[in-house]
Amino acid sequence: MKAEDYRERRIEIDGWEVNLASYKIGDTYYCHADNVSPGATITRAHGATREEAEQHAIEYSREHLSKTRVRAV
Repeated sequence: MKAEDYRERRIEIDGWEVNLASYKIGDTYYCHADNVSPGATITRAHGATREEAEQHAIEYSREHLSKTRVRAV
C-alpha cells in the first residue's frame, strides 16, 4: 500500500512548536506529531478522516507536552 494525500503543517501547542504530518493509507488517515527541534516523535494517531486523526494527535501531544518540564539554561 502507498501513502496518499500527504500534508505537513506546523502548529503551536502550549508554547511548543509541533509538526503534524498526516496521510492516508487505504481507508484510514494517520497523523505523526513531532517537536520541530530536534524532531522527536511525540505521538502517532489515526482516524477515519484527516481531521479526526489530527485532532487525536493534538490531544495526545497536549497531554504529553503538559508533563514536560522546561529547564532554564
